[in-house]
Amino acid sequence: MKNIAVIGAGTMGNGIAHTCAQAGFKVQLIDISEVSLKKGMQTISNNLDRMVSKEKITEADKQSVLNNITTFTDITEGVEYASLVIEAATENLDLKLKIFKQLDKDCPEDTILATNTSSISITQIASVTSRPEMVIGMHFMNPVPIMKLVEIIRGYNTSDTITKTIMDLSVTLGKIPVEVNDYPGFVANRILMPMLNESIETLYNGVAGVEEIDTVMKLGMAHPMGPLQLADFIGLDVCLSILNVMYDGFKNPKYAPCPLLVNMVRAGKLGVKSGEGFYDYSQSKKAEQVSKQFQ
Repeated sequence: MKNIAVIGAGTMGNGIAHTCAQAGFKVQLIDISEVSLKKGMQTISNNLDRMVSKEKITEADKQSVLNNITTFTDITEGVEYASLVIEAATENLDLKLKIFKQLDKDCPEDTILATNTSSISITQIASVTSRPEMVIGMHFMNPVPIMKLVEIIRGYNTSDTITKTIMDLSVTLGKIPVEVNDYPGFVANRILMPMLNESIETLYNGVAGVEEIDTVMKLGMAHPMGPLQLADFIGLDVCLSILNVMYDGFKNPKYAPCPLLVNMVRAGKLGVKSGEGFYDYSQSKKAEQVSKQFQ
């Protein structure tokens, strides 16, 4: 495996591209937006600069990583020689199905198709391809270059050979892979999202304020950051999407999104990325401080 194509240059996509390129793979970073590609490459460069300043890598190492990445706005061209494609587009089922139909058509027959989805069924995504045994989930954690875990999700038809190949690749990338089965939310979000949702319910019911809830969880449960701040960092729209997937999948009311979360997303208060969520990030200094916690 030499060439890895990554679909999507956003937060997860550029982090995956960075990680693969740093491990020595040739990476084709693909996004329909030239602006997103430039922003993604700038993020990778900035993250590498921080590693250089901390003497974790050299300037030559940085240039080598950047040289390993080529950008494309055309999927067909970008995946032409890919041994593996990792899709990291928006967490939207219709979009992912559309992408995988195209990947199945454009990729060589032996290309493994992976998705970074954090909640959507791998089996459903694989069903629109002619190679369901070669479709698998690779759920990286954010920020990708730092976080060690990768959830490896087997679809109903994913073969043992493909699973082992991706488990081994994850180790090569410096990650710790954990194999899980294909159920809504997998493991990470099936446990995390109800906790975040209950934290929002606690605020919604007036039990305590934002900072009080986060302080209890940080000091009492030894969490590195409070659940409401974490929800802001993940993106409230992403949290809502994942909860909806689990609610639709299990039909269990415990996964129903809190009305406060629904209204905040409708109002465009999405967290750090929109400048306001449970906390106010409109002051650039404050936003920068929050961001640095994950760099």
